[in-house]
Amino acid sequence: MSDEQSRLAQLRDEIDRLDREILERISARARCAQEVAHAKTVANPDDDVVFYRPEREAQVLRRIKERNPGPLSDEEMARLFREMMSACLALEKPMHIAFLGPEGTFTQAAALKHFGHSVISVPLPAIDAVFREVESGAAQYGVVPVENSTEGMINHTLDMFMASPLKICGEVQLRIHHHLLASADSDPSSIRRIYSHQQSFAQCRKWLDTHWHGIERVAVSSNAEAARRASEEPGTAAIAGDMAAELYGLATMAGTIEDRPDNTTRFLIVGRESVPPSGQDKTSILVSMRNKPGALYHLLAPFHENDISLTRLETRPSPSGTWAYVFYIDFEGHAEDPPVKKVLQTIDGEAVELKHLGSYPVGVL
Repeated sequence: MSDEQSRLAQLRDEIDRLDREILERISARARCAQEVAHAKTVANPDDDVVFYRPEREAQVLRRIKERNPGPLSDEEMARLFREMMSACLALEKPMHIAFLGPEGTFTQAAALKHFGHSVISVPLPAIDAVFREVESGAAQYGVVPVENSTEGMINHTLDMFMASPLKICGEVQLRIHHHLLASADSDPSSIRRIYSHQQSFAQCRKWLDTHWHGIERVAVSSNAEAARRASEEPGTAAIAGDMAAELYGLATMAGTIEDRPDNTTRFLIVGRESVPPSGQDKTSILVSMRNKPGALYHLLAPFHENDISLTRLETRPSPSGTWAYVFYIDFEGHAEDPPVKKVLQTIDGEAVELKHLGSYPVGVL
């Protein structure tokens, strides 16, 4: 045996040893998770025990990224731990996660990125259906899109918070990569129609105008629906992502066709419980102000006075009357932080209505 072969054999033996050690450690962690579930159940025998703790998981994943020695990237290491935590949590109680469907959408990809692949994902046809599923208790959490870096806010999601009792429990950002997909045996010259969601068309407008000018564009309810149609109709293509391509067996005719390479969508996790501080949080509120001069100034001044950074400010028509408006505000900090608590008390004294939508960990993955 040559020196190179001997060295290779030693490395393989070392990998086998490490694999056995990793297996033992993961199994020990899973047993510990089961003991945690048992302890929670014994401590609260008459209550609906909450096993998933968003603030705890955010703290663990941040710590993993901070301590990661490499050579795997921080994101990749956190993703591996995310899946391990998801599998361990499923031993306690598999969670049902509602998302804006159908299967194969970017919202499903965001749900799996946040919760891992050991949850039961439930596709629903509309954003309001996701809210209803969580409100009824049929799903523990829901995932809905709230804004895109190219196209702005998803107003339907904002409007749902006006009447819903649900809280924002987390956020996840997903880089959106669009591909032009078609059946594997399709001839590009035969394509006469392209299906996609209207927002995806908007995000790929320049590329389409340059490369597929004059081809009919048909907007459908989702990119997954576009992929389904392209898989069944000859002479058609779809703009969708990797999950939809895999689900419907489509080939990529052109990849990453979005006009902006940093195209990102932010999704919100909605649930029924408030989330304790994690150490790095955001807070979201809805505020209805009195219609008087300086109303917006009086709304924003407390944030400046208490050195709190706003991350989003949007205006939506109020359902209570014509030409009345509600402000949707995201800002850094948790409602239990003294500066944030002070700001909320000041705003509450000025506002017609103040609704705290939730304080939640800043997205880790």
